[in-house]
Amino acid sequence: MSHGGGTAAGNFIWSITYKDIYSAWTESRAVWNKGAANIKQRTLQLMKELPFTILGLDVDNGSEFLNYSIYELCKNAEPRIEFTRSRPYHKNDNAHVEQRNYTHVRNLLGYDRLEDPNMVEIINGLYKNEWSLLKNLYCPTMQLISKYKVGSKYIKKYSTPKTPCQRLLESDKVSDEKKRILLELLKQSDPYILKQSIEAKLNVIFNYQQKKITRRN
Repeated sequence: MSHGGGTAAGNFIWSITYKDIYSAWTESRAVWNKGAANIKQRTLQLMKELPFTILGLDVDNGSEFLNYSIYELCKNAEPRIEFTRSRPYHKNDNAHVEQRNYTHVRNLLGYDRLEDPNMVEIINGLYKNEWSLLKNLYCPTMQLISKYKVGSKYIKKYSTPKTPCQRLLESDKVSDEKKRILLELLKQSDPYILKQSIEAKLNVIFNYQQKKITRRN
């Protein structure tokens, strides 16, 4: 997700989004530009921080993910990660992530141009802490169970709303150790306090950005 402010000219910050299909657990990370080395570094860090093991990585056809560095990361992982890609010219193949790009990135940071590399770690401090905890522990989502066409209309059936954390705690594929970590996160966090902290960090980010714009002008 570009933070170029409507133009791809020059250097600026990008947000990359990862979503687990089963639980809907979603993480975003900021990178300076979108070179393969930066994407690989953030992906490796995220793999160590997630409360579950990655079994597969499905990417779009952008060069930031579809490259030898990411392929090698998946190939050498233990257990090995299945590396797949979406079909060319089929944007709906990435609907899960595209949806989260709006709810988890645009709704948080907006559409302004972010062109200071010093802001990358500031934004990541928000992404990986308060924002991740609020969205994954306390915000329930529905998942599509079935979809069929009746006449000219599509009939969709959705699951009971659950948080990503709930789905992981109910899964027999998640280890007891990982579940203990999730339960501890729930015990130590409070959505009201998280929301306050998010607002405080957003003020820091936007004030920093505004000062840079003022100096530039």
